[in-house]
Amino acid sequence: MPLHVVDHPLLADILTRLRDRTTPSEEFRSLAYRISVLLVAEATADLPTAEVAVDTPMEPTVGRRLASRVVAVPVLRAGLGMLQAFLDLIPTAQVGYFGLERNELTAVARCYYEKVPADLHEAVVFLLDPMLATGGSAAMAVDGLRARGARGVRFVSIVAAPEGVARLADAAPDAEIYTAALDRGLDARKYILPGLGDFGDRLYGTI
Repeated sequence: MPLHVVDHPLLADILTRLRDRTTPSEEFRSLAYRISVLLVAEATADLPTAEVAVDTPMEPTVGRRLASRVVAVPVLRAGLGMLQAFLDLIPTAQVGYFGLERNELTAVARCYYEKVPADLHEAVVFLLDPMLATGGSAAMAVDGLRARGARGVRFVSIVAAPEGVARLADAAPDAEIYTAALDRGLDARKYILPGLGDFGDRLYGTI
């Protein structure tokens, strides 16, 4: 399973500001959007295109347009912080949702909501979740997508832990991970270290 840790000076700058515990929610949301744009651009760099004829104001020419069906699936609620960046880059993308909630005592996820486009055999599917911690939620979501025909799901996260990468690699060897950082590991509560804290709480000011 390919792991792509995206190395870019803008990503590094934004990630450092996201990590800062003093960053307020309104700035955190803006930073999450900006880092998501960069990550999505990298994760979509090899999407298939097709030549099309186009008339410019000066003369006819040939350009390229996306030639694949694209589906974005944020994991609620934190994944919503990445969705707008995705849609701003690919407005034609379809959108599905997985509502997954982690039990704070066991760190095991449960699915409380699921709404995903049906036949995904021909689609390029992107799973959006800013934190890849234990990998349990990611594996559950990928299983749900594969049940609808998805193959080679691309998981886009902002921060990942080695434990989550290993879990997803075991559950879905054909998946790809795009992330801004592979952090040290998990603490006793299964939070990523050094991490970002609780992404959803920081995103929506519910700390």
